[in-house]
Amino acid sequence: MCKTCGCGEEAESKVVNLQTGAEFDLKNARTEGGREHSHFHGAVHAHAHGDAHSHDHEHAHGHDHDQDHPHDGANKTLDLQARILAKNDAIAARNRAWLAGREIFAINLVSSPGAGKTRLVERTILALKDKVALFVIEGDQATSLDGERIKAAGAPAVQVNTGAGCHLDAEMVARGLMELRPSAGSIVLIENVGNLVCPALFDLGEGAKAVILSVTEGDDKPLKYPHMFRAAQLVALNKIDLAPYVDFDRPRALENARRINPAIEAVEISATTGDGLEAWLDWLLKAAAAMRNGAFTLSERGAPSVSLGA
Repeated sequence: MCKTCGCGEEAESKVVNLQTGAEFDLKNARTEGGREHSHFHGAVHAHAHGDAHSHDHEHAHGHDHDQDHPHDGANKTLDLQARILAKNDAIAARNRAWLAGREIFAINLVSSPGAGKTRLVERTILALKDKVALFVIEGDQATSLDGERIKAAGAPAVQVNTGAGCHLDAEMVARGLMELRPSAGSIVLIENVGNLVCPALFDLGEGAKAVILSVTEGDDKPLKYPHMFRAAQLVALNKIDLAPYVDFDRPRALENARRINPAIEAVEISATTGDGLEAWLDWLLKAAAAMRNGAFTLSERGAPSVSLGA
């Protein structure tokens, strides 16, 4: 269970290599022998010994601290949340170092469900697969439907199913990278689970986040979900072909995004018709080139993000 956001059991979480058909149970991989493990190219082992020590310490005193201190339960929850995020950030840092060492640009694509992430990934593959090597980590709660679409478009892909989980985390991405083994100088597209809340909390080791906002959603979305828009380097306003048929103020939506994040860049596209797609492809290629040239800035959380300049 994700104790940070309360998003449910991991019993059905798995990684599926769509090239080989191999499946890996993430829950078992995380808790071998009672210790949590993260295996990324055989180099990462994170053992959570703190809980056992804390448990023994309480019983050595011969009494239940929770009875004496009614607020201890809340404090322990906050401490556990902090340790979960700290562990995730440590694995994300290793992901980022591994990617940077191979000049691989990874972008985390986030949105509400149905905003058009998968269609945008398909369009990107079809447009760029003869120019740059592309690899995809596809995140969904269940099924490999989107992963199979990506594979059919022409890019190697792994499907990460999170079960009841509402976001990808750094360990899932590490496992996905281990299966994909992206080539040096490539681009990795990470399609996160459709959710504008929890994915903002979890650093994956990516070089940038792009939030896809559909015109079929409200133009006040950036104000309602500020953490996601604050964490993103780009907002892609999608489904502009439907703009004449919906009550959506495109300038206001972008203005709201910039109220939350003045540095955020924007493109307006239709992943269905291809309108505006060149602006998105140009941004993506420039971001990848900036990463290879070492053009990074530091975000609030200390994670490097791509700075494209003017």
